[in-house]
Amino acid sequence: MTDLRTHAEEIADQFSDHLDVSPDDVEERLSNLVNEYRVPVEEARRSVTNALLDEAGMERDQLGRGGTRQAELADLTEDEQWVDVRVKVVDLWDPGHDSIAQVGLVGDESGTKKFVAFETSDLPLLEEGETYRLGNVVTDEYQGNVSIKLNRTTSIEALDEEIEVGDDDVTVEGALVDIQSGSGLIKRCPEEGCTRVLQNGRCSEHGEVEGEFDLRIKGVLDDGEEVHEVIFDRETTEALTGVTLEAAKERAMDALDTTVVVEEMRADTLGRYYAVTGPTLGRYVLVNEFERLDAAPDAEAALVRARSI
Repeated sequence: MTDLRTHAEEIADQFSDHLDVSPDDVEERLSNLVNEYRVPVEEARRSVTNALLDEAGMERDQLGRGGTRQAELADLTEDEQWVDVRVKVVDLWDPGHDSIAQVGLVGDESGTKKFVAFETSDLPLLEEGETYRLGNVVTDEYQGNVSIKLNRTTSIEALDEEIEVGDDDVTVEGALVDIQSGSGLIKRCPEEGCTRVLQNGRCSEHGEVEGEFDLRIKGVLDDGEEVHEVIFDRETTEALTGVTLEAAKERAMDALDTTVVVEEMRADTLGRYYAVTGPTLGRYVLVNEFERLDAAPDAEAALVRARSI
C-alpha cells in the first residue's frame, strides 16, 4: 500500500460519520497536490482535510488541528504517527547536544512520554509545569521506546487549564543477576535525532560515525519467581555505581579498554537487591528511581541460577 493510499484511508475514516467521501476520492485529491503541484505529503494531507472540513461544515478541533487526529499519549505505540496532543510539561532535562533545543517529559491523563524539539525546528520553548496543545507532532519508536518529536510544522498553543498527569510507572524488585552487553561506557550516534548505540564504531542507520560517550546499564532483576529487564540511564547509572561519565572515560583511557568500566560495575552491583521504579518501554523498565534493599533470602540463589543458564 502506498503512502498516499494510507493517508487517504485514514482521512476517509475520519470523515466516515460526517461526509460521504471514499478513500479513492481522497487519494485522487492528495495525488493531484503531491504529484502535480509538488506539495509535501503532510501539507497536502492538511489541505485536503481542511477542504473536507469545509464541505462537512465541521470545526477543525473535531478532528484535531491540521487534520491530524487528537490522541492520548498511551495510544502512541507505533513509529511515524502524526497526532495532536494536550499535555502538561512534567520535567525538562539537559539537552546534552547542540542540535537539541529541548528534551523532557510530557504527560496527560493516560501517562507520560519523552519529547524532543530540535534547534532547526525554531519553536518557542515549553515551560515546565505549563499545559499546551501540541499540533502535528510525530512519534519516534526505538527498541520499544516511543517518544514524540516536535518539528517545523508543529503548532504550540498554551492552555489555561490543568491536566492531571496519569501515573504509568511500575515498581519491580529483585536481585541484580545480570548486566547485559551494551552496558557500561558506550558510544551513541551523534547525528541529529539519533541516539542509537554504536556497534564497532557504526550506527545501524548512519554508518561509521564519531560517537559520543554515554553511560547505561541494561540489567536483569530476579525476584525468585520472575525476571525483569531494566535500563539505568546515565544519571541513574552514576547514582547506582558512583562512577561518573568523566571517571569512566578516564578509566577506559588508562586501561586502553572500555570493557573495564562494565566489569567494575558488575563487581560492585551483581547480587545486590534493588527496587526500581519507572515506565515500561517495550520489555524494559526505564529506571527513574531506585532503592537498594536488604538482600532477600533467595537473592544469592537467584544469582547462582542466572549464572548457570
